[in-house]
Amino acid sequence: MANRRALVLAAGGALLAAPSLGAGARRRPLEPLSILTQKGVEQFEVEVVREPEELSRGLMFRRELPERQGMLFDFGFEQPVYFWMRNTFIPLDMLFIGADGTIRHLHENAVPLSEEPIPSRYPVRAVLEINGGLSRRLGIRPGDRVRHPIFTRP
Repeated sequence: MANRRALVLAAGGALLAAPSLGAGARRRPLEPLSILTQKGVEQFEVEVVREPEELSRGLMFRRELPERQGMLFDFGFEQPVYFWMRNTFIPLDMLFIGADGTIRHLHENAVPLSEEPIPSRYPVRAVLEINGGLSRRLGIRPGDRVRHPIFTRP
């Protein structure tokens, strides 16, 4: 259990120190992801990041993000996390997602280059970053369900 606690602290520290893919970093293959909203199903293609270095780099230094693409941060198990926008030039919506795929919290239009911490508010398994304002346009809200292989189904 001590190793798991250290992982939680390391992951949380890495995120506080920088979630968002750095200069020279390779892009990951895209995987399908869908969000079940009250209006219908919204389809995305996402890069999935799991390794500490990838988790800390995220979307840093990128200048654009196609509308139906995003980055899914997979922490492996539920834990509280913090993000910030250091070296991130794109306004982002951050969807904080529980292990069952339920969106627990949504932070809209994170300010580019801000070092203000953005907390998950609840323990989460993953965070999905998409273009700022897209959640509102598509009607994505807390309580909606995300479908991707990392999430368990009730």
